This record gives sequence, C-alpha cells and structure tokens, in this order.
Amino acid sequence: MNAEQINPDFKTRVRDSFARQKAMTTIGAELITVEHGTIEIEVPFDEKLTQQHGFLHAGIISTALDSACGYAAYSIMPADAAVLTIEFKINLLSPGRGERFIFRGEVTKPGSTIIVSDGRAYAIGGAEPPKLIASMTGTMMVVQGRDGLTG
Repeated sequence: MNAEQINPDFKTRVRDSFARQKAMTTIGAELITVEHGTIEIEVPFDEKLTQQHGFLHAGIISTALDSACGYAAYSIMPADAAVLTIEFKINLLSPGRGERFIFRGEVTKPGSTIIVSDGRAYAIGGAEPPKLIASMTGTMMVVQGRDGLTG
C-alpha cells in the first residue's frame, strides 16, 4: 500500500465507525488508542458479560479482539475502503478475571486486498500487572466498490 492511498484522517474515520458498532456499545467498550496500524479497546468488567464461573465470556473476548484487529487493519486502508473479517483464530490463555480488559490489535502484514492483524487481550485489576488472557490472529479483507459497505 503506497502513501497516497492512506487516509490522513484515519483516526476520525476509525472513531466514527467504532461509534456505529452496536455490539461494542452493548458490551460497554471504549476506543482508547487509535494509531496507524494499532488499536486499543477497553471493556470494564460487567457481570452480564460473564460465563457460569464469573469469568469474562470467551465470546466477549473474541468479539472485542476481532474489533481491535479489524480496526487496526481499517486504520491503514484507503479512504474509500471498508473492512470485513474473513477468518480468525483465538487462543484463550487464562481466565478473564479483572476489573477491566484491554484488547490491542496490531497490523502484522499489510496488503491491498488482505491484511493480517494480531491481537492480545489483557486483564487488569488491583496492583497486579496486566495479565495476558488471549491472543488472536485475524485476516481482514479490504472491501471497495461494494454496495452497502462503506467505512
């Protein structure tokens, strides 16, 4: 991807798109970092997002990591492109136990049609250092010229 294709207003574009994501609103997610190729999303602990043992549900972890990886890819796309996830693999490494959670997505391999992003989820609580609870590799498709799919 060459420099003239990159949208100089990518931060606003990412924030506007994120604000339209009802799933992120539902889980209380907040976009806390928007950099070229890197996104961080924070989700506070909420009992309504837990599984039967009181840990953050794997589906919520997957959802937030997918968005972090997708928006990392979106941040490097041309201004006329949209993003769709076409595949991801998640490793759940430790129970989702914390006061809040950070989901970081970073572009690993940029491309003009396919972008690979890697994500990491961290649990944060008390005086303990952040604990890695999950990792993800996601494959994102650059979508251009398709009816109904814009930023």
